[in-house]
Amino acid sequence: MKTFSVLELALGLAVGGSVLAVFLPTFLKNVHASRVNEPVDGLKRLAQRATALAAGRSIESAYPESVGLTPAKVARGEPVLDPPGTWEHPTWRRLNFGFSVPHSYSFAFESKLPSGADGRAEFVARAFGDLDGDGGLSTFEISGESRQGQTPMVRPLVVRREVE
Repeated sequence: MKTFSVLELALGLAVGGSVLAVFLPTFLKNVHASRVNEPVDGLKRLAQRATALAAGRSIESAYPESVGLTPAKVARGEPVLDPPGTWEHPTWRRLNFGFSVPHSYSFAFESKLPSGADGRAEFVARAFGDLDGDGGLSTFEISGESRQGQTPMVRPLVVRREVE
C-alpha cells in the first residue's frame, strides 16, 4: 500500500481546487439558464402564436379569450406532470400551448379587448414559478398589441425575481 506525503496531498488538493474553480461557475451558470428556459421559451411561443392569430383579423377578435393560471396551483420546488385535460381550455388549444412532460411553471393568458378611441387589442401572457418551494414566485411576462390595419407587435419580456 502506497502512502502519500503531505506535499503530494497538498498538490492533489490544489489541482482539485483549481479544477473546481474553473468548472463550477460554468456549471452553476448552466443550471441557472435551464431554470429560466421553460418560462422564456413558453412565453415566446405564446407571443408568436398570439401574434400570428391576430394578423389580418379585426381587433375585436385579434386574440383568444383570457384564461387563468394553468395549472391552477404553481408547482413548489419540483417539476410536475399535469393530469389529462389540464391544457384543454379553448384558448390553450387555439394557441397550441401546453405541456405533456413535467414542468415547473404555471401560465396565464389575458386578452384585453379594444376600448375607447385608441382602437387596439392587447394580450399579456405570464409564467409563475416557485423553484425553491418557499412560496415566493418568479414572474415572467410578455405582452403585445394589435391595431386595426397594422402588423401586430410584441413588447420585450419582463422578469421579476428571475430565480427567487
